[in-house]
Amino acid sequence: MSNKYRRLVRLAGYATMSLVSLMILTKIWAWVSSGSAAMLGSLTDSLLDISASLMSFMILGYALRPADDDHRFGHGKAEALAGLGQAAFIAGSACLLAFHAFERGLNPVAIKHSQTAIIVSLFAIVCTLALVAVQYYVVKHTKSIAIKADSVHYKGDILLNLAVLAAIILSDMGYMIADPIFAALVSCYLLYNGFEIAKESADHLMDKELPDDEKEAILRIATEHEQVFGVHDLRTRQSGKMKFIQLHLELPKDLPLWHAHQIAVEVMRAIEAAFPDEMDVLIHQDPVSSEHTVAANE
Repeated sequence: MSNKYRRLVRLAGYATMSLVSLMILTKIWAWVSSGSAAMLGSLTDSLLDISASLMSFMILGYALRPADDDHRFGHGKAEALAGLGQAAFIAGSACLLAFHAFERGLNPVAIKHSQTAIIVSLFAIVCTLALVAVQYYVVKHTKSIAIKADSVHYKGDILLNLAVLAAIILSDMGYMIADPIFAALVSCYLLYNGFEIAKESADHLMDKELPDDEKEAILRIATEHEQVFGVHDLRTRQSGKMKFIQLHLELPKDLPLWHAHQIAVEVMRAIEAAFPDEMDVLIHQDPVSSEHTVAANE
């Protein structure tokens, strides 16, 4: 795993911890001042954000370790574990917020010091936009599933803070029921986000195949070599940033061993050059006759 990958992932971690900590302090002040259920929902989300991000940051430290004797394929799957942990935190916060929204719906309470809550919501939106920009840059260059999970959630936080802003303004206009309604909508959104993150993390842990377009590109590159008759038994998976590719090349049966090995190396390098991600390509050479290949293709 490259030093650039480690540096970018750590940059995303430090940016997340710093900006979310700042937002938590301002939201505590706004919630205590206003008593808004929607603001409490935003505060709850931020508290769980920093808990999940801290856990992810610690797990990423383990995931960034190079392969060793006990983990020959590296430690990349720890990122998927971080994603599952985030999903659990998000689901828990959504349930707690839903209960609070229900209670506030039965017993509406007027929001106090609404101007403070509005200013804090605007400040949170600006901080979240800055954080998402940093995470977008990191995900673009690393494909980290843990950072991607964080980024998806914080993109949702922009909508969450906009919803809080709308709830406070409407409540200030006399529509007190808007506060618990928006809090309930936020809880539904959090549940949806948690499900999506858990699903993607589970795909990585269960060694789901790479997307069809990537597999088609691998097959096309392999068969473009003039001495490759065909390709079969393509298997793919991803662990963290690393993608693992296994395939069988069908080569002329009378090729010397050194020549067959050279062709496999050329195909491997062509596949690695076509993808920006780190790849571990394992190729097995199968000897076949040209007549057999022609017959199989007819």
